[in-house]
Amino acid sequence: MRRKRVLPLAALLLCTPALAGTAPAVAAPRTAPAGPLRILLTNDDGYNAPGIRKAFERLTAAGHDVTIVAPLTNQSGAGTKMMSAPAVTVKHPEPKVWAVDGTPGDSVAFGLAEVFAGGAPDLVVSGTNFGPNVAGLATHSGTVGGAVAALEHGVPAIALSTGGVSAPDPVTTVNAMGPTLDFAVKLIDRLRSRARSGPLLPKGVGLNVNHPVVGADGKGTAAGVSATFQDPQTLLEPDFTDAGDGTWKVTVKVDLRPAAKGGDVEAVTAGRIAVSPMNADWNTGPADQAVTSVLIAGLRP
Repeated sequence: MRRKRVLPLAALLLCTPALAGTAPAVAAPRTAPAGPLRILLTNDDGYNAPGIRKAFERLTAAGHDVTIVAPLTNQSGAGTKMMSAPAVTVKHPEPKVWAVDGTPGDSVAFGLAEVFAGGAPDLVVSGTNFGPNVAGLATHSGTVGGAVAALEHGVPAIALSTGGVSAPDPVTTVNAMGPTLDFAVKLIDRLRSRARSGPLLPKGVGLNVNHPVVGADGKGTAAGVSATFQDPQTLLEPDFTDAGDGTWKVTVKVDLRPAAKGGDVEAVTAGRIAVSPMNADWNTGPADQAVTSVLIAGLRP
């Protein structure tokens, strides 16, 4: 059965505390259940992309209760964008699948407000993405943006991506999604076992997981797992050429600089899985706040 819904923006705002003025029910800290998790699965490649469908199959096979709430169309590079239209069209093409004509952030917002209206999911998983989300790619990633939307509402979240800094052929990348999701299942199991009666992850903290493509066919085993940080380099460099008619031709190339030691680029390039903690509030920490205080000392309006 196919259903189509148009949800007014006002309804979506009910799950956005900063705009609605009240905290949503999902904001309270949650404890990890003893049994299978209720997982909201999203992405930025679209609800029917290979990565999210493989994730649905693998997480379901692991015993979890998984529901896809993802963009109707490819939203790669959407970042944290959300709610830019007065209404959003939502399709329900099959059981356990909701397709939102918007961004990953819109999808997560709808999922928390409507699909999981009876109780927040235990975890939001975003991905697995087709291609890496390391360094500056993570900043603009819709995959990461979907996870951030969950963190903003107090729901633990993991962003999953498959790919190296270089671009192997599409078939190899899709093959590598298998090992990516095998690791994701192990990671979730570890979070559950460590959580016991507490939350899956520390409050406000999510994980950005990047799995490399290993082996000629992409089905190889990663060299290990590294706790990393987001490498500060941008990776993508645009070039603009004036066409002379008021338009500019844009080409983008990968400009890989030396990887920061301990960063996600270094790990993935070495064939290791990069697991980077992230938060949703854009704060850089007490040390940088102290530096900022020195910089503005004595300034007056």
